[in-house]
Amino acid sequence: MNAVLSFVASHWMPHLILVPIVLPLLTAGLMLLLREEQQRSKVALNLGSTALGLLVTVLLLLQAKQPGMPGSLGIYLPGNWPAPFGIVLALDRLSAMMLVLCYSVALAAAAYASARWHRAGVHFHPLFQLQLMGLAGAFLTADLFNLFVFFEIMLAASYGLLLHGSGRPRVSAGLHYIAINLAASSLFLIGASMLYGITGTLNMADLARSIAGVASTDRGLLHAACAILGVAFLIKAALWPLNFWLVPAYSAATAPVGALFALMTKVGVYVILRLWTLLFSPDAGPSAQFGSAWLVGGGMVTMAFGAVGMLGSQRLGHLAGFAAISSSGTLLAAVGMGHNQLTGGLLYYLLSSTVAVSALFLLTDLIERWRNDGFSVAPYERKDDAPFLSADLVHSASAPLDDDEQEVIGEVIPAAAAFLGLAFITCTLVVAGLPPLSGFIGKFALIHALLNPLGLGAAGAPLAMSSWVMVGLMLVSGLFALVALTRVGVLHFWSAHDRAAPKLLVMEGLPVALLVLMCAALAWKAGPVLRYTEATANALHAPAGYIRAVMSAQPVPNPTAAPAGSQQESRP
Repeated sequence: MNAVLSFVASHWMPHLILVPIVLPLLTAGLMLLLREEQQRSKVALNLGSTALGLLVTVLLLLQAKQPGMPGSLGIYLPGNWPAPFGIVLALDRLSAMMLVLCYSVALAAAAYASARWHRAGVHFHPLFQLQLMGLAGAFLTADLFNLFVFFEIMLAASYGLLLHGSGRPRVSAGLHYIAINLAASSLFLIGASMLYGITGTLNMADLARSIAGVASTDRGLLHAACAILGVAFLIKAALWPLNFWLVPAYSAATAPVGALFALMTKVGVYVILRLWTLLFSPDAGPSAQFGSAWLVGGGMVTMAFGAVGMLGSQRLGHLAGFAAISSSGTLLAAVGMGHNQLTGGLLYYLLSSTVAVSALFLLTDLIERWRNDGFSVAPYERKDDAPFLSADLVHSASAPLDDDEQEVIGEVIPAAAAFLGLAFITCTLVVAGLPPLSGFIGKFALIHALLNPLGLGAAGAPLAMSSWVMVGLMLVSGLFALVALTRVGVLHFWSAHDRAAPKLLVMEGLPVALLVLMCAALAWKAGPVLRYTEATANALHAPAGYIRAVMSAQPVPNPTAAPAGSQQESRP
């Protein structure tokens, strides 16, 4: 394996960084040349391209975690101009981890869509690939303006994906979604323009070097520009009260689109984590730790809002949306507290919660279709009848009784129903943070870091009130999630109903199984994953290495021209 990695690093590594961006772009362009009748070809291209992209991102992850990797190895200059004058792509531990997460969820969503949902509208597969391109570009870019470009690619594709399948709920939610994201894009441009006017650069590493040297007279304007940028990113990260659009939009989208959209909320968290640790590190002078109190407070309120929203919801789509909000609040509050151990725990929790919420969106479609007798868009009607009881709470005539007038307690469960039930239980355990799965490990890592910021057994200052409040909110939000998901699980799986066994296609079951197994794998390999996230956190909170690698990357020299005399000598 080391020999393979060394060969890849020496010959292909610089160009492999481009693959997660260029591959979906080329795939989308090729699929636009195909007619809509050629659905099988589009499905094959979509799945093949996404699987190949996942393989490349795994190679990038394996290379990024090598301890001896030179700082400049993960820096790519597409225009062959040095930073900060040209476009820069940067691969480090964080971006490699996010790329693997992105392509893993995208492969599951693409496989699920290939069963039926891709036929609900036109151009699903090209839009899916363009969405993937925008996500990958946002994780790799090291420049604010190019981050804006990739954001717009991602958002433009998401507009079409949200409306895929049509219908009044999707159109209504889509209009709100488009309006709020256009406002966020405007704020992004305003904030970036102000930063450029103050510092003269939009390269992230160069910005980090310039923050401390900003004149005191411009410091307030600098903070205003960063606050405007922060609002744009916090809209995407679903911070309360900027998240009113998320639940209607995500629950109205088709199941594979909702699963993919679970990644988009984490893009906002990623950008905030990346920029906050770069621009407002302890080396930022008067701007050090700017906005931390707002992140902590807003994140805690978002946690509470998401937990209460889950408790007040009974539709699976709404539950999945509020679960995404609650996890986003947890991550933002942890980012604002800003120390290494907590950041390592939040990165593990980010992986676990994203996979679980994506699986929950896919399960929502399967369970509601089963409940609605095969129709995904059938009216939602609640049934509260207890099994084998009439309205007067007495045994109904159809209750299965044996010869001794006792209820029969054993019944064969169809395999598809058992699969859905087990997958739903897994998602419930992960979202609620219960053992033995990855949700518990992620929350335990966060609580451990909150209660032992200097390490287990180390003596330190008394804990801040915010740490105790966050621990309490994590426990309460987990309890609320458990109650809400258990209640809905009882309603869907245990309540009396006259319906046949669920019809589950292989291409619908496999993606759900993949995501569920990923949750189990995160728990099984919790030690190596936590070591990786802790090393990632240490690198984030010591940004000098990232800055040095970006700013010292040199363009590839042009081939030297042969001397004119040598050409003349070669002539006969």
